Amino acid sequence: MENKTIMTDFYELTMAQTYFNEGKKDEEVYFDIFFRKNPFNGGYTISGGLEETINYLKNFKYSEEDIAYLRSLGTFSDDFLTYLSNLTFKGDIYAVPDGTMVFPNEPVLTVKADIITAQLIETALLTNFNHASLVTTASKRITNEAKDKSVMEFGARRARGIDSAVEASKYAYIGGCVGTSNTLAGKKYGLPVLGTMAHSLVTNSDDEYTAFLNYAKSNPSNCTFLVDTYDTLKSGIPNAIKVADDYLKPNGYKFKGIRIDSGDLAYLSKEARKLLDNAGYKDTTICLSNGLDEYLIRDLINQGAEFDSLGVGDNIAAAKERIGGVYKLVAINQNNKLVPKIKVSNDSIKTTNPGYKKVYRFYDKDTGYALGDVITLHEEKISQNHYTLVHPIETWKKKDLTNYTVRPLQKTIFKDGALVYHIPNLPETKAYCQKEYSIFYEEIKRIENPHEYYVDLSDKLRILKQELISFHQDSNKAKTLVKK
Repeated sequence: MENKTIMTDFYELTMAQTYFNEGKKDEEVYFDIFFRKNPFNGGYTISGGLEETINYLKNFKYSEEDIAYLRSLGTFSDDFLTYLSNLTFKGDIYAVPDGTMVFPNEPVLTVKADIITAQLIETALLTNFNHASLVTTASKRITNEAKDKSVMEFGARRARGIDSAVEASKYAYIGGCVGTSNTLAGKKYGLPVLGTMAHSLVTNSDDEYTAFLNYAKSNPSNCTFLVDTYDTLKSGIPNAIKVADDYLKPNGYKFKGIRIDSGDLAYLSKEARKLLDNAGYKDTTICLSNGLDEYLIRDLINQGAEFDSLGVGDNIAAAKERIGGVYKLVAINQNNKLVPKIKVSNDSIKTTNPGYKKVYRFYDKDTGYALGDVITLHEEKISQNHYTLVHPIETWKKKDLTNYTVRPLQKTIFKDGALVYHIPNLPETKAYCQKEYSIFYEEIKRIENPHEYYVDLSDKLRILKQELISFHQDSNKAKTLVKK
C-alpha cells in the first residue's frame, strides 16, 4: 500500500518544527473534525473517509526519500528530521463509522495524540473526510429521489483525478448506487461494473443499424443500445428493435435495454416505452442519463417518465459543492489535567465547541426514529429516563424526551496506535448506511427546505463554552488597555 505520510500542507511541518524546538513534542492534545453547514442546502450529511484514514495511519511513517526531500528544502533542522524519521502514529482515534448521518458542529472524528503527530495528520484526515462525505451525501440524495429505480454511477471522467474517481465509485455505492462504470473501482473494491455504449461507436460506423448489429454480435448477453445519436424516436429505437428482431431474438438472446442521453427525457422515455411495447419488447429496460441530479430525477418521476434505471456522473463524482470539514484544537493535557481550548470568532458559527467531547443520539422507543443529538463533555452520563434538548444558541428552544433509547455515535478506532476497530466490508457499510438513513424522518431528508434536526449542547458544555468566550473577551480587553 502506498505510503502517503508526506501528503500534508507545508505549514503543518513548519509548525511541527516550532513545537519540536519549544520542547512540546510530547504534549498531548485533542483535535476534532467537524463541519459547519450541510452541503446542497440539505438537512443532513453522511460521513465517509474513515477507511482511507485508517489505512493512512496504519502506514504513517516518513520514508528515507521523504526525509531526503524535506532536507533538500533547507527549512528543517537535522534534529527535527531525525525525529520525523522515527515518528509513527501512537495516538487514539474516535470516529463515527462510514455511512452515519451526521450534522453541523458534531465531532465526527476526534484525535488524541502528541501535538506534532496530531498536526501532521490534519490535511490527510480532512481530505479523506471531505471528499468521501460529499460523494456519499450526493449519492444518497440522488438515490433517495430515484425511489425504487436503480442508479448507476457514471462519474469517472468528471472526477478530480484518477484516485478521486476510484474513491467516488466506492462512496457512491455506499450511498445507494447499484454499481459503477469505473472498471478500476470494480477491481479494487469488488463493485458491480456496469455500462452501455458511447455515441462514438455509432458515429464510427457507416450507419446506426450496422453499429447496433456489430455491438449485439460482440455483446449479445449484455445488449443496451444508446439510441439518441441521430434521432431517438425516428432512428435510434427503430434500429435497436430491428437488430433485436434480426439478430438477438432469433439467436436466443434478450434485448436488454436502451439508453437515452439527450433531449426531453420525460417525453422521449414515454414514447420509447410505447415503441418497445408495441414491438413486443415489454421487458426491455430504459436507462436515462445526461447531467441528472436529484431535482431533475424528482421532476422525471412527477412527470411520469418511463424508465428503469439512471446513469448519474457529474453530480455524484464531481458534485459542485463542498463539505467544509475543519480540524480544530479542543483540549490540551497539561500536567495530567485536561485544559479545554476554544476558537472565538465574531461570526458565531465559527466559534468552536471546546473540550474533549462525545455525541449521543436519541431514538424513539416505539418507532425507532432518531429524535435528536446532544454534544456533551466526555465524562458526562446521559439519563436513560428523561433528557431535555436545548438549542445551543437559542436556548428558549427546548425538546423534552422521555420514551427513548440513546447511544454514543463515535467508536474507538485506534488505541495507543493500535487498530482496534473491525472495518466492515462494502456491502455491510452500504447496508448500515441505508439502515441509518431509514430511521430519520422524511422532513429532514427533503431536498428543499428540510426540517432542522436537533443537535444541542449539554448544560455543562454550553456553560463551559460561554465561560471561555467571556474569559478570552475579558483577557483581550485587558491586553488592549495595557497597550494603550
